[in-house]
Amino acid sequence: MSGPRGERLLAIARDAIRVGADAGLPEWPEGWLRERAATFVTLRLGDELRGCIGTIEAVRMLGEDVYSNARAAAYRDPRFPPVSRSELAAITVEVSVLSARSPVGAWSEDEALSQLRPGIDGIVLEYEGRRATFLPQVWEMLPDPLEFLSHLRMKADLPARFWHPHLHLSRYTVEKYL
Repeated sequence: MSGPRGERLLAIARDAIRVGADAGLPEWPEGWLRERAATFVTLRLGDELRGCIGTIEAVRMLGEDVYSNARAAAYRDPRFPPVSRSELAAITVEVSVLSARSPVGAWSEDEALSQLRPGIDGIVLEYEGRRATFLPQVWEMLPDPLEFLSHLRMKADLPARFWHPHLHLSRYTVEKYL
């Protein structure tokens, strides 16, 4: 998606990365940037993931969430060293604004698999204090629902084929800006 909204969100994310890890939070005059929203910011260097941090719950204002997640993706993603000044020009930024979540009512793995919508759903998995999510974009790498769900369970530090009646799945969609 593009347009003024996407351009503004991408500019906020790029500004956050450019000013560094410890800069203060700016203020935005646009009312829509003060609405609560959950977002993810994904950074890539070429075709490789360089950072991805986000929120699942809408607890901050949209502008603040994008700004904070962009800085965290660039400088505090535990999987990567902080983005260096020499990388800044080559980093591509993607902002995903999440919809509200809705439950996926499933009592079995087969039932869950039948309800997943490849390419559409982001999924949150929760079980006994463990939680993991995959954005809908992950379907591009894991197009098979069983493989998608297996990798999501492993991300939550569960066995790939684990199922329990208390395992909870919820779905969301995203507005994606590149």
